[in-house]
Amino acid sequence: MEDHALVREAMAQSLARLQPGLECVEASSADQALACLDADGDIDLAVIDLMLPDMNGFSLLAVLAKRFPEVPAVVVSAIDDEVSVRRAIKAGASGYVSKSSSSEVLLQAVRGVLDGGVHLPDDKSATQPARRARMPASERYGLTAAQGRVLELLAAGKTNREIADLLGVSEGTVKVHMTAIFRALDVSSRAQALVVMSRCGVRL
Repeated sequence: MEDHALVREAMAQSLARLQPGLECVEASSADQALACLDADGDIDLAVIDLMLPDMNGFSLLAVLAKRFPEVPAVVVSAIDDEVSVRRAIKAGASGYVSKSSSSEVLLQAVRGVLDGGVHLPDDKSATQPARRARMPASERYGLTAAQGRVLELLAAGKTNREIADLLGVSEGTVKVHMTAIFRALDVSSRAQALVVMSRCGVRL
């Protein structure tokens, strides 16, 4: 979802490198994008700009999260300050890429989000919660030792399957822990959990 045709075409060409046969559906406005999502139930990912002609990008993220919760969203924007990144994640984005980044960074972000992960700009403190550590997550949020280990791996960008393999448990067990962690942190996504931990100075 990008209102500049040249930018849309460049991103579509970059994303086409993900895998053979991948189809990119382009939209120049929020209304057009929502219509595409309504018409096609097989869309796996939404890539959006924050500056759209008919709707604020943050508002669009909230609409996507409510109407299409199964479709993750990655923001690609020239606006890349920390406040905007946090706001986008809070609104429902699973990834954030600056337009100044390379196409390889965009592909890395999309791959990570499609695998169930979260991608934030490397220079944003929201991506580095452990460095601002003060209080253990288990102490602040009342997590069990097992939940604390899952949270640590979540912060490291691991997918549910990777966490399960590393901890020697089933993926279903990891999902149960994730549900408990989200409830304790009062969030609904991995990205929001990372932002909460960063903002509160939580140590893993």
